[in-house]
Amino acid sequence: MPDPERSTDLLWGERPRRGLSLGRIVRAAVELADTEGVAAVSMRRLAERLGYTTMALYRHVPGKAELLALMRDEVLGESAAEPGAVRRATGWRAELEAWAREGMALHERHPWLAETGDARQVPGPNAVAGFEHGLSIVAQTGLPPAQVVAAVNLVGGFVESTARQAAAAARAQERTGVSDEEWWSGRDSLFAHLDHRYPTLNRLYREGAYDAPPDPFEFGLQRVLDGVEALICDERRDEKECGACGRPVAVGPAGRPREYCSRACQQRAYRKRRGEATKG
Repeated sequence: MPDPERSTDLLWGERPRRGLSLGRIVRAAVELADTEGVAAVSMRRLAERLGYTTMALYRHVPGKAELLALMRDEVLGESAAEPGAVRRATGWRAELEAWAREGMALHERHPWLAETGDARQVPGPNAVAGFEHGLSIVAQTGLPPAQVVAAVNLVGGFVESTARQAAAAARAQERTGVSDEEWWSGRDSLFAHLDHRYPTLNRLYREGAYDAPPDPFEFGLQRVLDGVEALICDERRDEKECGACGRPVAVGPAGRPREYCSRACQQRAYRKRRGEATKG
């Protein structure tokens, strides 16, 4: 485990760019992980790659755990650096879907990301910027603050989980030369045990459940977004609309909904009623 205080200093501190710098070390480590996998990343390999001694690298980064945190934040900056679909989409659902797709694309470019996440890893500026973007998308729905955070974590967690499974399947295929489909098609000895004791599984298999399975990411993403949308609809169903402008009205101090969203709308409604009374 990396030292969280040291990781914070490294992630958020200034990085000189001349000579052997932290930035050069991190970029070289990313290139090595992309081509040979994260297991190939070591201080010795990086020193050879950069033409320095191993001790020279240790003056910039204390160990591999901190290096992995820096590598993650380095590649997480790609979404912010390159305009993507998330900035072209309109509406919270389209924007959140594009945000998720960019996250999945990032994992596909850097499969080792799925192997390096940790629940207690200190986030860097690029990680926080990506999270901020997700929050800004969901916040426009009007969900309560805690639900905004939970919804973003739900979508982000789905992306990471799907990417982790895809990376594991890719590693198995690379290691064995056999795809998942080929491996499962050769499990006749297992299938012989899946008899009448499992009637639902047998029926679904006979009806073609496994003939053309939906893409896990595409299917799962839409179902997750459906869930967020249902939550938003439930929240809005309980809202009272302003009698003047139609916007949602906050609950008053006594726990009862107000008639108007603002003093200005209240006065506007009052003037309208007086005008109608005068005409009458």
